[in-house]
Amino acid sequence: MSRFFKYKSVEDLATDVLQRGLDIRLSDDWSSLRQPMALGKKWVGNRMAIHPMEGCDATSDGMPDILTIRRYERFGTGGAKLIWGEAAAITADSRANTRQLVINETHARSLEQMLDICRSAHRREWGNDSDLLIGLQLTHSGRYSVPHPVLVQRDPLLDPITFWDRKAGLKVGHDTPLITDSALHRLIDRYVAAADLAYRIGFDFVDIKQCHRYFLNELLAARNRPGEFGGPFENRTRFIREVVARIKAEHPEKILATRLNVFDGVPFIKGPSGDGIPAPCSMPVSTTWGTRLDAPTMPDLEEPLRLIALLEHLGMNIISISAGNPYASPHYLRPFEYSPVDGYQSPEHPLEGVARHFQMTATIQKAFPSLCVIGSGYSWLQAFIPHAGAANVADGKVSMLAVGRASLAHPDFAANILSEKALDPKRTCRTFSYCTALMRSKHNSQGQFATGCPPFDKSVYGPIWQQAKSTSSTPLM
Repeated sequence: MSRFFKYKSVEDLATDVLQRGLDIRLSDDWSSLRQPMALGKKWVGNRMAIHPMEGCDATSDGMPDILTIRRYERFGTGGAKLIWGEAAAITADSRANTRQLVINETHARSLEQMLDICRSAHRREWGNDSDLLIGLQLTHSGRYSVPHPVLVQRDPLLDPITFWDRKAGLKVGHDTPLITDSALHRLIDRYVAAADLAYRIGFDFVDIKQCHRYFLNELLAARNRPGEFGGPFENRTRFIREVVARIKAEHPEKILATRLNVFDGVPFIKGPSGDGIPAPCSMPVSTTWGTRLDAPTMPDLEEPLRLIALLEHLGMNIISISAGNPYASPHYLRPFEYSPVDGYQSPEHPLEGVARHFQMTATIQKAFPSLCVIGSGYSWLQAFIPHAGAANVADGKVSMLAVGRASLAHPDFAANILSEKALDPKRTCRTFSYCTALMRSKHNSQGQFATGCPPFDKSVYGPIWQQAKSTSSTPLM
């Protein structure tokens, strides 16, 4: 039974929004979502997108596998006209899990096949893919890299909960080395080379990932780091500015994107009641990005707005707005009904998290009306995703509606919206965190279980869930 979600109609939801004093508008007119839009020199056929959703199902060396291909074939038939390909690590040792995609010359053909299958599926279902844009997210996992973390700064909040070797229970310590400036310069070269390869493979756009406290997100917060990539704002943004400038110099006509945290916040821990509470911290908190230093549970968009202005000037085309840390503050990132297996119960009503996402995204879109701004936080709304998305697009608060978790069980959500049909209640994400529990499950021979939606994609992920559940030493749900 749902803990928070009690709404039987859009009117019920609107009443609760009003009573809580939240800025969420809902609309029964979905026509704004069917409108095309220009993006660079291309057209996107509608205002619906799929966020980058990792399946943790690549081969052990990082190539798309059977379930990876299945996911993108399903996305291709689904009707969304912007498909944001999931995180592909720029090096084998910068993956966040042992079954994450890796982009390199050896894997280029397999990534091209995945892309071709997605496009072919779209053509079969919709007749034309000239207005379909498919991108690829380039990532370095930083402190969450396997087999070993790569640190850019000392963080008194995250270091004590960052594992060097999880099986052995070894955590990051004061003697864990920071990545050097010279190594950072080499990684700039690697990002530029990976972007060039992605464009050559045929992806319409490339995303330089800067969210969820992975590598580039943490660089933005590296006030405590010495040298040319830490300290003042100019240094902390040097890496991304150089990457974007070089990619645009080599590919001036190509579309470039970034999925950007605009609010990190602080880690939460499970309180006495099971609800999350902010981890103890000393003020001011100097190791977070987009966060009030004297009140770190509140956003401060001053620096993110400065960075986006610089990126727009350099030629950035798409900004996807996100927040939080999936390992330390998941309710900021994705408002949920039930907590991840290793987490806490939501310390706020999820509608407050949805409203926070909408407000931050609207602030960015208003400041940069020429940018394609894509927001987050929709999945918890379940059947009312299109009502909120259509209102936000119509009001100029966002350029496109995008969903992440909801696309795993209901990849054709856009097809329903295009035909003015309600989302399928038997396939609509309830944010029960089964997918996250599978992502956290690593106790098999591959070091990672594939993730998807066990409740609503039972034929494929039901057996995987049962295997993970039956072999785990701790309860998954």
